[in-house]
Amino acid sequence: MTEATAKKAIITGITGQDGSYLAELLLGKGYEVHGLIRRSSTFNTDRIDHIYQDPHTPHPNLFLHYSDLTDGSRLVTLLSEIQPDEVYNLAAQSHVRVSFDEPEYTGDVTGLGTIRLLEAIRAIGLSTRFYQASSSEMFGATPPPQDEQTPFYPRSPYGVAKVYSYWITKNYREAYGLFASNGILFNHESPRRGDTFVTRKITRAVARIAAGQQSELFMGNLDSVRDWGYAPEYVEAMWRMLQHGTPDDFVVATNTAYTVKDFLELSFGHAGLDWQKYVKFDERYLRPTEVDSLIGDASKARDQLGWTPTILTPRLAQIMVDADIKSLELGGSRYVDIVQTV
Repeated sequence: MTEATAKKAIITGITGQDGSYLAELLLGKGYEVHGLIRRSSTFNTDRIDHIYQDPHTPHPNLFLHYSDLTDGSRLVTLLSEIQPDEVYNLAAQSHVRVSFDEPEYTGDVTGLGTIRLLEAIRAIGLSTRFYQASSSEMFGATPPPQDEQTPFYPRSPYGVAKVYSYWITKNYREAYGLFASNGILFNHESPRRGDTFVTRKITRAVARIAAGQQSELFMGNLDSVRDWGYAPEYVEAMWRMLQHGTPDDFVVATNTAYTVKDFLELSFGHAGLDWQKYVKFDERYLRPTEVDSLIGDASKARDQLGWTPTILTPRLAQIMVDADIKSLELGGSRYVDIVQTV
């Protein structure tokens, strides 16, 4: 792909786990990638710093712009200037437990932020393909397995905001003919997962306990069942959705089920530790309303997109533990990836 014909993509949330992996994927395919980041007094680009060739010279096809999903006029300006071929909306207040503490902010960014993007695309008359990062949390209390036809029953402000984003994306597709697709992604993890998310909280604790730097790990509900996949594989599914002939909605999942307790056993066991000696219960980590079981059926993505996962929860736990152990050995680098072989 030559510079003259390179596709342009905008990624909101480029500094997050998914955004960083997606940026790598698109740059590897020859895209010109534009990432939207929030203005802050401190830099929060740890996950994409390695894409830079040196501390002062960015990748020639990577451009970062200050923006915020709460600022519709800024979105209009940037979309008009960049004229992207593809827009990936990955930005959100994405922590489920935090959404109970900040419900209004979660609704504004995770919910209304999507319509600001869609309305900007519609108002400009931009011919682009739009990806909305929907979530398995939309299913909430609906029993598994969950697929594209499963009714939504969200159990958190985050889940409710994602339901709004899902339906407004579908509405703009049907009302205005936009190429707008929802990726209903089930839990997907990696060494770049945020420290407060349960899987990374566990694997960081394993590394620190093995190194003698921590003695206890406080947890909430250990019986929740989740379908955990590997984030780099899931961003491939995002890209495939926007290369598909028609816009549509797809579940992305592994169709496997593990409890939080299972993840503890896998992670501690990989380091030769007995999790029961270190894990303590703390009710502060319980949600006001729990989601008991999320297990996705990604048959549609397999059949129509040719997408199938290869890394499942047992291997995922090993990858994350190994990365966090290596991080400590390197002096506490925040995000360290381990090269995968399948």
